[in-house]
Amino acid sequence: MIHKAEEGGFWAEVPALSGCFSQGETIEETIANTKEAIELHISCLREDGEEIPADNEFIISRVRIETVAV
Repeated sequence: MIHKAEEGGFWAEVPALSGCFSQGETIEETIANTKEAIELHISCLREDGEEIPADNEFIISRVRIETVAV
């Protein structure tokens, strides 16, 4: 999941890998950095003998609410 950062640029989180985050100035850079973060995260899990989480199904949706002037 990629989010706009308040200070500019973007940051990403990987819901399937708790604690796996990255960032970048552009979406493309954020994606590339996130791929690297995923690889490193999985490598660390393997080194520590921990189980690699299975990729869960995520449903992401956007809900728009119209504001009504009162």
